[in-house]
Amino acid sequence: MKVVVITGASAGVGRATAREFAKRGCSIALLARGEAGLFAAKRDVEELGGRAITQVCDVSDAAAVEAAAERVEQELGPIDVWVNNAMASVYGPFHKVSIADFRRVTEVTYLGTVYGTKAALKRMLLRNRGAIVQVSSALGFRSIPLQSAYCGAKHAIEGLSESLRTELIHMNSDVHITTVALPGVNTPQFEWTKTLMGKKGKPVGKIYQPEVPARVIVWAAQHRRKRIVIGLPTLESLIGERLMSGVFDHYIADSAWTGSISDEPLPDQYPANLHTPADQHRDYGAHGRFDRESAKRSVQVWLNLHREWLLLAIPVAAAIYAWSVTKEPTRDRERSAPKRPHRVIEFA
Repeated sequence: MKVVVITGASAGVGRATAREFAKRGCSIALLARGEAGLFAAKRDVEELGGRAITQVCDVSDAAAVEAAAERVEQELGPIDVWVNNAMASVYGPFHKVSIADFRRVTEVTYLGTVYGTKAALKRMLLRNRGAIVQVSSALGFRSIPLQSAYCGAKHAIEGLSESLRTELIHMNSDVHITTVALPGVNTPQFEWTKTLMGKKGKPVGKIYQPEVPARVIVWAAQHRRKRIVIGLPTLESLIGERLMSGVFDHYIADSAWTGSISDEPLPDQYPANLHTPADQHRDYGAHGRFDRESAKRSVQVWLNLHREWLLLAIPVAAAIYAWSVTKEPTRDRERSAPKRPHRVIEFA
């Protein structure tokens, strides 16, 4: 794992992921629209021992994505890992979201993933190696109100990835594609996502620091796992949708509507990131405003990533337990058996 491309690398999960790859000495191409965020991300990578190049790139432009991939291979070498992380969203009821905004969310979040995947595969298939990590979401299999465009795009990413995965299997290709389903994450997206609700958005449910999914993305690039679900709430959404989708509809209709919108009014100069980059002149970093309530780790993630060892441990634990049970009656008999009188042997 040497050369990595990350879209949406200037802030949030993309920024934290760049840091994690940098710790492993990778050469990283940072793609995003905001120059200030990209410059700061490059500095982060170099301070952690990695090498970085930046490319101002709107992933909704297929030609720009292809040109970026060509530059990466010329300057850094063959691409080993491509992380499709760039996203955009808008808060508002479906009937109030404009066609232009809906199209923009789809072009960035879904088609940006398509274009990135195509650019990566064009090179990886020739070498028959490489990993593509699609940053998906719990909203990729369980939609909520007020984010219809974003939910639709994330569902599309899941469908795209499943189809492509079967094609790679059919071709006996060693190129691997995996999706990483994120929970609510403490990123700057809640400081700049366009909203029609008059107040700032916020993550639904339990919130995690961006370093949690960043570590999983790096792990996913090195292991052939179909999908990795991050956080117990995401797992609950996946299971709940499959087992009781109708009940979930009624529960989420109210809880996720109110849970998506904070009490904080929008500032006068709210930097909506949908059509123009919010971090063009200001670096927002990886974290949002929810540091105090965000989890730095996830037990569910640890168990998920180490499940092979757990599967090995279960029969071992069962064998030890069975052995202890079979030995227990013997020890009980020994404790309950009457003591025989001490015999004194006399020698002539």
